Amino acid sequence: MNTLLGRRARILAATTATAGLVLVAGCTSSDDGGSGSKTAAGGVELVKAGRLTTCTHLPYPPFQSEIDGKVQGFDVSLIDLVAQDLGVQQSILDTPFENFKTGAFLNSGECDLAAAGMTITAERKKNVDFSDPYFDATQAVLVDKKSGVDSLADVKSKGVKLGAQAQTTGEDYAKKQGFDPVSFESSDAVLNGLRTGQVKAVIIDYPVVQGWLKDKANASAFEVVDNLNTGEQYGFTVKKGNTKLLAAINKAIADAKADGTYKKLYEKWIGPYDASAASPSAS
Repeated sequence: MNTLLGRRARILAATTATAGLVLVAGCTSSDDGGSGSKTAAGGVELVKAGRLTTCTHLPYPPFQSEIDGKVQGFDVSLIDLVAQDLGVQQSILDTPFENFKTGAFLNSGECDLAAAGMTITAERKKNVDFSDPYFDATQAVLVDKKSGVDSLADVKSKGVKLGAQAQTTGEDYAKKQGFDPVSFESSDAVLNGLRTGQVKAVIIDYPVVQGWLKDKANASAFEVVDNLNTGEQYGFTVKKGNTKLLAAINKAIADAKADGTYKKLYEKWIGPYDASAASPSAS
């Protein structure tokens, strides 16, 4: 997953002075005990006392999206476990996805970590440190049932207009296959482009499609015709050299897989549990 600046360029600053800009997720332990210390359990240094500040890009269901006025999702729930271990609450900043590739908001001290359904790549590793992989992801080719398309090869041979999310691995894959896809800013925009007929087919992360097709109206009009195993794995990121926070994230992921919490969260947010997702190999 990725995204261009677009409408989300209105970066959400870490201050409650501007109403509604900081979104607090989860119900982890209440505060930092009133000490005002930015050092959490395990000696983890935080950018804001009593808060584990997470940069994300909304919406990206089922990993993070605003539901009933609160940011929720699979990523949010996993990072809540990290915050709980640190004895703080998670705060979420909605920012352009572009900054995740460069690590800009981590380097500037706006956020402690980034959680945005982000694929681990060698290029991104140059700018940020990734956690252990926490999710194996594939790309789906989703089409309008009236398009007459049965595969990605069909999309090309029949000259069907293809869409993808800007600056994502899905868009990169499409371009490598010789397509010139219509770029959309977010996963929601991609799906809306398909729904409104701007494009007749899209390449998009399969977990996103799973959630979208739970709606009967969507399932009656659209279908997955191809699954593209691109070998992608998602990871959380921290500023380069932030070894203590990285260790805390990796511990929370490992503990959740060991005690069954990961499975419960997977089934809640994504769907039927795939055991292979619980033990992905290092990317």
